[in-house]
Amino acid sequence: MKVAIYTDGSSRGNPGPGGYGIVLLSDRGHKKEVSEGFRKTTNNRMELLSVITALEMLKTGADDVIIFSDSKYVVDAVNKGWVYNWAKKGFKGKKNPDLWKRFLAAPKPANLRFEWVKGHDGNKYNERCDRLAVAAALKKNLPPDEGYERLSGEAEGMF
Repeated sequence: MKVAIYTDGSSRGNPGPGGYGIVLLSDRGHKKEVSEGFRKTTNNRMELLSVITALEMLKTGADDVIIFSDSKYVVDAVNKGWVYNWAKKGFKGKKNPDLWKRFLAAPKPANLRFEWVKGHDGNKYNERCDRLAVAAALKKNLPPDEGYERLSGEAEGMF
């Protein structure tokens, strides 16, 4: 089965409340939209978490997957192999090591490709992901992005 995944992340301030949006499309006509928000995070964390969440959602049989993202941070880190070098060095000095480790551990189909798309440029599904991410970031009573708060020292009770 072939699957196209569109992802986007957003934060209202950087850091600030944030969210991600995902649209999954299969060659069998299935479509699924997912979004989630967090009370304090960064745009790059949401961009990366959207990809991780999408990979973790894939069902067995999705053997040809392309992920479309407007995040050069994510697409270049994977396509240029940076993340694998970061892992070899224990992510020393790199941001978001918790999420990059989760990305590396996520199940991946045999044929997985990443493609960068220009954001806010009229791509129907990229625009939809953006709307989902922004709406998620604007919800009330958002949960913590525990990885961000732990790594930044901003978790409740740490002061």
